[in-house]
Amino acid sequence: MSALKVLDVGQIRQAVQDLAVKVNSLLPEDMCQALASAQEEEVSPLGRYALEQIGDNARLAAQKEVPMCQDTGLVVVFADLGQDLHITGGDAERVIQEGIAAGYKAAYCRASMVEEPVFDRKNTGNNLPAVVHWRIVPGDQLTITLMPKGGGAENMGALGLLKPTQGEEGVYDFVMKTVQQAGGNPCPPITVGIGLGGSMEKATLLAKEALLDPVDAHHSDPRYAALEKRLLADINKLGIGPQGFGGKTTALAVHIKTFPAHIAMLPVAVNINCHAVRHATVSLKGVD
Repeated sequence: MSALKVLDVGQIRQAVQDLAVKVNSLLPEDMCQALASAQEEEVSPLGRYALEQIGDNARLAAQKEVPMCQDTGLVVVFADLGQDLHITGGDAERVIQEGIAAGYKAAYCRASMVEEPVFDRKNTGNNLPAVVHWRIVPGDQLTITLMPKGGGAENMGALGLLKPTQGEEGVYDFVMKTVQQAGGNPCPPITVGIGLGGSMEKATLLAKEALLDPVDAHHSDPRYAALEKRLLADINKLGIGPQGFGGKTTALAVHIKTFPAHIAMLPVAVNINCHAVRHATVSLKGVD
């Protein structure tokens, strides 16, 4: 049996604060490369112009360490806690929230959260609370991923509870309809995350997690990899184009994540991300 390692909450708070600044100003390198390639291949003059502006914006944000978009999002957190790690000195969930608030203040990020959703939509003033997903994993470290998600793209997601007999074509039709209805609203070129299987909440979580995959990643099952490729090709035939101005670059990637399903169910969730696919990760190791 492994001896427990120890991690103080102060380290967590500082790491999350630094990550909250970084994630809003630094676009992942694979996404920068994908946008540059799309600009070279885009045939629409307006589409090329939009991609050029997106690229310039990303470079300026990185150079000046300022937010790449005014919508700095609802922060989604994936916290993978090693089962051989003991967190000391306070409440880990609380310091993650505090770190996000401090980072957002330091980076002059917009506060976008309201206290409750229907009757009294008063801004919380610090972009809290974040949505935190805890997972227990092997090991003795804590890995935290921050994923700010803008409202425009998040609003374009959808959940379908299909009949199992609808199969691949049912999934294909649902995804294509969702993307087509979204149009230019989620600020294309988009990344499309798809969750298949599980329950209502599991499918939607899978779709969100799929957005963390590298641009060129593919499902390990060749059948789902083929479906990803088919969807990406046909989405880019819709003509929506960068920022909705028309062109061949509506999506940069389609990623599918799967989970076993009940015999009577075929849940499919679609989560769309804008061109600013923001996520950043830090791993904190415990000590003896």
